[in-house]
Amino acid sequence: MKEPDTILSGAALVTMDQALRVLPEGGVALAGGEILAVGPREELATAHPGAETRHMPDCVLMPGLINAHAHSGFLRGTAEHLPVWDWLTIHINPMHRMLRPEEAEAASWLAYAESLLGGTTTILDMWRFMDRSARCAETLGNRLVAVPYVGAHPDYDYFDTLEMNEALIGEWHGGANGRVTVWVGLEHLFYADEAGQARALAMAKAHDTGLHTHCSEAEIEVAEFERRYGKRPVHALGEIGLLDAPRFLIAHAVWLDRGEIARLADTGGAVAHNPVSNMKLASGIAPVEDMLAAGLAVGLGTDGEKENNNFDMFEEIKGASLLGKLRNRDAAAMDSWEALKLATIGGARALGLDDRIGSIEPGKRADIIAVRCDTPRMTPFFADGEWMNLHHNLAHAVRGSDVAMTMVDGQVVVEDGALLTGRLSDIIAEVRALVPGHFARRAAWLAENQSTQWTDPERPAP
Repeated sequence: MKEPDTILSGAALVTMDQALRVLPEGGVALAGGEILAVGPREELATAHPGAETRHMPDCVLMPGLINAHAHSGFLRGTAEHLPVWDWLTIHINPMHRMLRPEEAEAASWLAYAESLLGGTTTILDMWRFMDRSARCAETLGNRLVAVPYVGAHPDYDYFDTLEMNEALIGEWHGGANGRVTVWVGLEHLFYADEAGQARALAMAKAHDTGLHTHCSEAEIEVAEFERRYGKRPVHALGEIGLLDAPRFLIAHAVWLDRGEIARLADTGGAVAHNPVSNMKLASGIAPVEDMLAAGLAVGLGTDGEKENNNFDMFEEIKGASLLGKLRNRDAAAMDSWEALKLATIGGARALGLDDRIGSIEPGKRADIIAVRCDTPRMTPFFADGEWMNLHHNLAHAVRGSDVAMTMVDGQVVVEDGALLTGRLSDIIAEVRALVPGHFARRAAWLAENQSTQWTDPERPAP
């Protein structure tokens, strides 16, 4: 039997296990990045006297947060006040036309650093030139599900290709000591022709990996699916065969009806809920509680920095809870535990990683964060008893800046709120140096080209 090398403990331990156990003065015994035992810190210390002990009396320990849908990027604050399809046409697609590999890499360094500082240990990133993103994750230490932005259609030949996606699988799937996983990506079903859709599915099956795409983000999209396929979006995806991928995850799912939710649940599909992005782009409120009631795996995502405008998953937890209450006009809807599950074990389940991460339990990997509890946002502090409020404060009060320590696979990558695995000032400086040139190229392209919405019946958007 393994003996732990470290015992980490805090003012409380939030396990996010099936019983949602909270252990005041709880601890976790670790060995080589694996969780060996969970229990009261004094009992662990007595049982394992040879282990190095680290007690964080002013912190709550909990599983690292899981961002189930995000995009690296550098358009923060420069693509504002537009509905999603105008926003895509004016800002996002032209950005992709002009994007260079070194710019994409700089964006990933920035996104992953921000995520780790805010307690996010796993991020599903749909982005470009992702061999570079994988190298960022390898260095910074985060867990990455890499999903290339693929356009498999002649009108979208400026995105990554399926050939690039397959090469990434060959090079990086299981890389960085298992911290990097590669899925097949389609930006959207409309961004792939029939041959591209079929090849994406075949690739996911051949490599036994996941397939991820956007779906039902805006109400106008439902009508476009009806026009093109004569069906609502999920049923169209099913007819094409994409629901048969080994793992299938859609982002947003704002406008799914009950029949679509049932079909997605029956086929083992999953959803990444993006509350802040959906509010900011005025897309609508996803029926998350209906999804959960149907047994659907639902994770939580930030979407990109340009439509959020940050990667703070604690903000998403609060947004998910509040939107659930608003949609149902029920203050008890989407309670604190449900919202916390979306960002931890629910996200792990949506990504097919719940046997490894998402909760603090023996046999899982040591993806653990320490959240300060000596702050105004965590005061008063009750980890048990009649007035227990720890879970409510984590869901509704805490911010990413309250994270004191981030550990991934047993490695501490953030300490005292500072990034240990990269120089944050250099990461920021690199993005600031590259962005003006990119914006100038994008502006020049827009000045020479007229963009057409994909809702134009004559042709899809460029």
